[in-house]
Amino acid sequence: MQFGIFTVGDVTTDPTTGRTPSEHERITAMVTIARKAEEVGLDVFATGEHHNRPFVPSSPTTMLGYIAARTERLQLSTATTLITTNDPVKIAEDFAMLQHLAEGRVDLMLGRGNTGPVYPWFGKDIRDGIPLAIENYHLLHRLWREDVVDWEGKFRTPLQSFTSTPRPLDDVPPFVWHGSIRSPEIAEQAAYYGDGFFANNIFWPKEHFQRLIALYRQRYEHYGHGSADQAIVGLGGQVFMRKNSQDAVREFRPYFDNAPVYGHGPSLEEFTEQTPLTVGSPQEVIDKTLTFRESFGDYQRQLFLMDHAGLPLKTVLEQLDLLGEEVVPVLRKEFAALRPAHVPDAPTHASLVAAREAAVEATR
Repeated sequence: MQFGIFTVGDVTTDPTTGRTPSEHERITAMVTIARKAEEVGLDVFATGEHHNRPFVPSSPTTMLGYIAARTERLQLSTATTLITTNDPVKIAEDFAMLQHLAEGRVDLMLGRGNTGPVYPWFGKDIRDGIPLAIENYHLLHRLWREDVVDWEGKFRTPLQSFTSTPRPLDDVPPFVWHGSIRSPEIAEQAAYYGDGFFANNIFWPKEHFQRLIALYRQRYEHYGHGSADQAIVGLGGQVFMRKNSQDAVREFRPYFDNAPVYGHGPSLEEFTEQTPLTVGSPQEVIDKTLTFRESFGDYQRQLFLMDHAGLPLKTVLEQLDLLGEEVVPVLRKEFAALRPAHVPDAPTHASLVAAREAAVEATR
């Protein structure tokens, strides 16, 4: 099972000091956080994509390429790549280039984002959100698997004898996760292609996401990719830890209360009860995370949000030390002991290459 962190890249005033980092400080801090994630033994670093303040990660492949040059093992991903407003040709070429530079340590999570105005900024209509996601991914999927593509759709100009360059590393495209918090159409899309489904269940009660994941698993089996419990599922989470749970709650409360996403809403206690947010000791994080399997079944990737709401870099790095030293080793052991042998690990470039070679050998 893969464990990692994802960032939304918000530039938020620290409510305890009144200080707001510059965009440059926030960007360099994200790189520092990624390198720290590898240092403490995490598997994945993922960045969101935003084109509006107070967020800075407007060019994920640029950031991930820079991080790739400064890491050796870390799997690099996006927490959202906007399949609706990015040209699928540009996605195909950007991520294939990144895949080569990172020696295959790349995958991506496609989504529609949570910012409505992004659609007209890139010449799209938000009312076409689902059709854009479906059509654009159909083209992206072909661009990575066919050397020459002839294509015509509704939302972009036709392609005639087009070859996306560079071709994917080893002719194996990056693995794709489809992220959604509310749309059964996206769960269906992920299942149809045999891709991963990432339920970023950090804001809503688990019952909503149980239905989405159950649909994805059922349809994954329907399309012949494996049994329902072999479907590739990822989950989000949020944590803030101190050795003593009372200290964690006291320190995190002002950040929670003023967070740009959920501040001035439900209380910290209400939010921790209803969502995956855990504020407490490392053992409390372990205990709550282990319950995710009970709710959603065996899954392959767990990402935590840790660097948001104005938390200073020093505090985030302390959090990563606790996550890597005290939490993830226990979670690895416990999840591995519970997982049946037929449930696969999260795909990597190496495993996808091996699977392709095995399939070719089987036809000989």
